[in-house]
Amino acid sequence: MTKTTRVMLAVLAACGASAAMAQSSVNVYGRVNTTVEHQKIGSESRSAMESNSSFIGFRGTEDLGNGLKAGFQLEGQFNSDDGSGAGGAFNFKRHSEVNLSGNFGTVRLGKFYVGSYLATADYISMHNHDTGTSADALYAYVFPDGNQLSYRSPEFGGVTAEFNYGFGEKGQRTGDSAVGLPGVSLASTVIGTAKIVGEHKGAFDAALNYNNGPLGLGLGYTQAKTEAAAFDVKEQQLGLRASYTINSLTLGAYYQYYKADADVFDTKRHAYRLAAMYTMGASEFHANVGRAQSYKGDLDGYKTSATQWTLGYNYNLSKRTKVYGYFTKISNGDDIGYGPVTNAGDNFRSIAVGVRHLF
Repeated sequence: MTKTTRVMLAVLAACGASAAMAQSSVNVYGRVNTTVEHQKIGSESRSAMESNSSFIGFRGTEDLGNGLKAGFQLEGQFNSDDGSGAGGAFNFKRHSEVNLSGNFGTVRLGKFYVGSYLATADYISMHNHDTGTSADALYAYVFPDGNQLSYRSPEFGGVTAEFNYGFGEKGQRTGDSAVGLPGVSLASTVIGTAKIVGEHKGAFDAALNYNNGPLGLGLGYTQAKTEAAAFDVKEQQLGLRASYTINSLTLGAYYQYYKADADVFDTKRHAYRLAAMYTMGASEFHANVGRAQSYKGDLDGYKTSATQWTLGYNYNLSKRTKVYGYFTKISNGDDIGYGPVTNAGDNFRSIAVGVRHLF
């Protein structure tokens, strides 16, 4: 073998090793979750088939060497009851990100649920993944959608930290009420306008998550600013969560403080939720209750409190498939409308049975 041949073989071997090192993998995953329900909204009753945030996702990673990886994640939500795209057209608005990760942590760009929500309210929504008509209707999700830059730290002794920044990009932000206050009918009752469109002026989110054995703790803070034609508003929320597992029993709770400061009025609100899950073989028994207290400050005196509670049963046919049923109810004050209602003061309740499959 000549010297030239040996050099060429060495170069080819190096190229082959580089190509192997840079191999990428792509996984398809998702959830199909459908219920048949008998619902009552206000004084009207109906039977319905509901999609509980069914989606299909694609996740991929590429090993770049030296501990550095590139990745992406795309999730598109669809209506499993009729096969249509959520909102009328299939898209990846549920989750869309590209990321770089290594020993330093993970940097993410795109659109995804922020850490404050995942560390608090979502964490104790154990019976149906905080989806469908039994989803938590009282938690105030303050962070606007999309255009996010996120950093997630490595795990240190069970603790991870995450920081998100939302780019305003002079985009338009539309709330269900004048300042995006939780409760769909508050504005028409109290402020005098059903909706107002404002310019998204940026948002910030920070979260800490601790998981070590049976104990779990979470902390989240969000701040978002909106500039509207009539006034500017700054919304803030602070959430705390604790969970603990004792043999077959898991208990969880969160507390949230929400505040809105506007040029023309200020208001604040407290909310909390208690949740429990008891497992017995393939069976899971669930119960949770949440309470949103009335808005205070300039909205004091209006009947804006609400209570939500759910009883549920899951039977796990396998690790990926379950059948389940639940009863859920939201009782609204006369001047508020949490949940899938259209009028202030309307209550909501549903009796549901369903099937969920993960793939």
